[in-house]
Amino acid sequence: MKHRIERDSLGEVEVPNDAYWGATTQRSVDNFRISGLVFQRRFIRALGVVKLACAEANLELGVLSEEKAKAVIQAASEVMEGKLDSHFPVDIFQTGSGTHTNMNVNEVIANRAIEILGGEKGSKAVHPNDCVNLSQSSNDVIPTAMHVACAEAVEHDLLPALEKLNGALADKAAEFKGIVKTGRTHLMDATPLTLGGEFSTYATQIGKGIDRLKEASKRLLELPIGGTAVGTGINTPDGFSALVVKNISHITGIRFRENPDKGEGIAAHDTIVELSGVLKTVAVSLTKIANDIRWMASGPTAGLGEITIPANEPGSSIMPGKVNPTQAEAVLMACAQVFGNDTTITFAGAGGNFELNTMKPVMAYNILQSIEILANSVDSFTDKCLLGIASNTDRIKKILDQNLMLVTALAPKIGYDKAAEIAKEAHASSRSLREVALEKTSLSIDALDKLLDPRKML
Repeated sequence: MKHRIERDSLGEVEVPNDAYWGATTQRSVDNFRISGLVFQRRFIRALGVVKLACAEANLELGVLSEEKAKAVIQAASEVMEGKLDSHFPVDIFQTGSGTHTNMNVNEVIANRAIEILGGEKGSKAVHPNDCVNLSQSSNDVIPTAMHVACAEAVEHDLLPALEKLNGALADKAAEFKGIVKTGRTHLMDATPLTLGGEFSTYATQIGKGIDRLKEASKRLLELPIGGTAVGTGINTPDGFSALVVKNISHITGIRFRENPDKGEGIAAHDTIVELSGVLKTVAVSLTKIANDIRWMASGPTAGLGEITIPANEPGSSIMPGKVNPTQAEAVLMACAQVFGNDTTITFAGAGGNFELNTMKPVMAYNILQSIEILANSVDSFTDKCLLGIASNTDRIKKILDQNLMLVTALAPKIGYDKAAEIAKEAHASSRSLREVALEKTSLSIDALDKLLDPRKML
């Protein structure tokens, strides 16, 4: 591989000739060979958005020449569009401010801008610090990109996935509203409800999760850009912050606003911690729903078998004909990852001292991963499992007819103790509740039939 020489404040560094990054990025690549994890497309796009918006502001405020600004704007647009994604090799586990990633994007944009102007990469004719990072600091760029990336990911990926799931659950609730089945508490038989009622409860859970997500996302709209190093805005021209936020809003179509206390947006990331907590709550709801569905689909002969799920692929490498609840299992694993990510984000959110949180990169990576895998697993679960669920009505009726907890309807007439005695004897003698109750109470056949009608217990 051919190399060129790039320079930074520490001296000369060899950089691959075809790479757009420069000396600082190369030092990070050499010094932080830790995980192989790099930032997601959403975050790289957000960095492109921020650099584009800053270049436009610097041009308008007259602190960057038109020639250089236009080249930076074009290069930043290419970063935003994903055309230069292969040039962001910096490991997630790096400096806690994310400075290496900020310099990575500064160097890539600078070298691409030099190329656009007809110069040679590494010449610094467009300088990564003096031009691309003008009026900025890693300390305000990285948290601004975190908020932009999360806001876009929630609005364009996760909320649509959850809203589709919510609609599908509501449709199933309507489809199954007339199917009476055995309820269960503690995994044991309980009084009846409808299959539609169960799915309606799931829809309510997801609906509340959507509301929580929308509420938490409001605080993502506050951006600390313009705060530079410690929130004071040193080295920024008057009006810079407001102009950048306006530009970001125009680029993304999301109405961002200035954080009135930019130091708060740099020193702490409570908004990201809050969002992660909401994602965890949504994951808890999804875990409940996915677990219930695989329980109801268990069988087909030795389990509950109350519903059937689509047979998407063979379920076993050794047992022919086996169908497993794979989509539910994928959701459960995604949720497990979200729970772990939330722990990391919580710890990282507490990982600041004085004017700077120093665990920004791991927070950004984990929150975006949580959003991405929740959105993708929910989409897959909805399309490849939920929409194809059907009720096994005969099986549901058979289980319901054997449900000893129907005796609950007799308790107001004959008392709790007598009702318990009837249920126990019916179970021990393998007889019906109706038969035993007819022997042990003065209730008539007609009265028992009315009291033990599952539909009247709804």
